[in-house]
Amino acid sequence: MDFDASRPIWLQLREEFTRRIVIGRWAPGKQIPGVRELAVELGVNPNTVQRTLAELERDGLCRSERAVGRFVTDDAERVSRLRCDLAAGAADEFATRVKGFGLTEAEAVALIAERWNQQ
Repeated sequence: MDFDASRPIWLQLREEFTRRIVIGRWAPGKQIPGVRELAVELGVNPNTVQRTLAELERDGLCRSERAVGRFVTDDAERVSRLRCDLAAGAADEFATRVKGFGLTEAEAVALIAERWNQQ
């Protein structure tokens, strides 16, 4: 993962871990890799990973089981709402940017349709 030096690493990890949950890489009810494993994978301090996972727990996206580890929430509806919220945010950013370039709604929709299968 490439980190943006202008933003706190734990916030970037929070976004990445949330992404992993909403796309199903970390499936509902499944155990999340351990703090040390994630720290090594991402090349960050274990305390940073711990902080990030604590934030996800406060957000209700995961739960801790003493002496076992952390698990992704079983609340599929919560994950689905979050996925939609994140997609809406991305759509808002896109709409704002293309409006700034002077594109019409029809041109923006055509652009998305054209590029959809290229990704």
